[in-house]
Amino acid sequence: MDITTVTTTPFTDQRPGTSGLRKKVAVFRQPHYLENFVQSIYDALEGVEGQTLVVGGDGRYYNRPAIQTIVKMAAANGFGRVLVGRGGILSTPAASCVIRKQHAYGGIILSASHNPGGPDGDFGVKYNIGNGGPAPEKVTEAMFQRSKEITAYRTVEAPDIDLDTLREQRLGQMRVEIIDPVADYAALMEELFDFDAIHALFNSGLFHMRFDAMHAVTGPYALEILEQRLGAQPGTVMNGVPLEDFGGGHPDPNLTYAPELVEIMNGATAPDFGAASDGDGDRNMVLGRRFFVTPSDSLAILAANAKLAPGYAHGLAGIARSMPTSCAADRVAEALGIECYETPTGWKFFGNLLDAGKVTLCGEESFGTGSDHVREKDGLWAVLFWLNVIAKRQQAVEDIVREHWTRFGRNFYTRHDYEEVDSAAAQQMMTELRTRLATLPGQRHGDYVIDSADDFSYTDPIDHSVSSGQGLRILFAEGERIIFRLSGTGTAGATLRVYVESYELDPSRHHQDTQETLAPLIALADQLAGIRQRTGRDRPTVIT
Repeated sequence: MDITTVTTTPFTDQRPGTSGLRKKVAVFRQPHYLENFVQSIYDALEGVEGQTLVVGGDGRYYNRPAIQTIVKMAAANGFGRVLVGRGGILSTPAASCVIRKQHAYGGIILSASHNPGGPDGDFGVKYNIGNGGPAPEKVTEAMFQRSKEITAYRTVEAPDIDLDTLREQRLGQMRVEIIDPVADYAALMEELFDFDAIHALFNSGLFHMRFDAMHAVTGPYALEILEQRLGAQPGTVMNGVPLEDFGGGHPDPNLTYAPELVEIMNGATAPDFGAASDGDGDRNMVLGRRFFVTPSDSLAILAANAKLAPGYAHGLAGIARSMPTSCAADRVAEALGIECYETPTGWKFFGNLLDAGKVTLCGEESFGTGSDHVREKDGLWAVLFWLNVIAKRQQAVEDIVREHWTRFGRNFYTRHDYEEVDSAAAQQMMTELRTRLATLPGQRHGDYVIDSADDFSYTDPIDHSVSSGQGLRILFAEGERIIFRLSGTGTAGATLRVYVESYELDPSRHHQDTQETLAPLIALADQLAGIRQRTGRDRPTVIT
């Protein structure tokens, strides 16, 4: 089979971020755009001859044609074997699992995570290295530099491969294996969790749940694991068929974008447990009956109960959390006598700690939790962990959470997202606040005294790399925190995220409403940064 070299012109905007390259579908469909970036990935790698590559995505619009392009280019660039999830489907954590289990060189994951899909939606391409985790900055920077100078890409002229049949095909000398996207992942989950106990929980007839797959990638995984292997009643999985436009929804598992599940869980006949996952399967939301579990609390509670799950019965080496995530996990780590690491936002920062055996569990407040079983956050894993804890403790979700607060205290915590705000205005707001940070310590604002303020910087304890400019922190004398960050996960405008936190040890106050409790700090955040003035918004787009 002949290899074709196609002359092209470099694009200068193909800088991949921590979550890969994300653009509108229309951008990726420009002539040679996808091919340029894929060739830049292959050119930045060394020693790929004869190696195994894993390819799959979340099923969004353009997933299937993009896979055809990637696989043909892999053949032209010397890979010996490509593993593709049937139908082009592989959740992000499942792709990490397959890379690790099959000892692949790496993998290309097609997703824009929780961003909307469809012809007018978003698309993304991410490269994961051989440990199953996102490529480190030195690799993504090499890809970007190559994309600025590329003049040609290599592909093969061949019919499209059959993505829907489990079988082996050939493109020249390269083998293409269409694999069951669920099998390796489900087998790993059975090793980590007590499936017998969870099956007995469902089989008791006294426990019911709903899982909202949001017409995204976790539908096939949840149907197989929850309903088939664990015996949850048919219909437990909602919106379980992946659709190219996610059914017109926004596949972000939070209280705003999962209204159907939230309504069910707040109803008079609510089931015992509710959960959801996002577009590519790496995020999770956990709900009890008329009760929301914050992602920060979820990480802390799973850490405190880790020994109930077979895969973690030996205990935890350590915990890691992103800087904006609440300090709830820190208190669990202190009680367990283990280290708690505070990292920048971005799952790749956990990778070194996981590979070095420094931590076992890690999480971000943005609905992402995971462990050393893969090198990505994992939505369905978190749901199964909760089911394991519930099965062993035989308690309702709310009771588990409230007992945790009684023991460790409650971190009142919220995140306010201002989505698609004017980028220039948001940057100017952050710049001005950054210049004033040094003047803030010692200031009193009502009952609050500012203890310190900084722009968070992180030195990796493993490779000693430094990541600066990771978010503006304002810390108060009694442990309260206000944090400001601009997020890079969208494709239109900027997303300003404001995190507000206070700690309460007194159990008599744990019942208080979060937004009411934090209202004075929320108002102070607006006052300090001038959010309304700078963004023109009088309220956040999303509150969690």
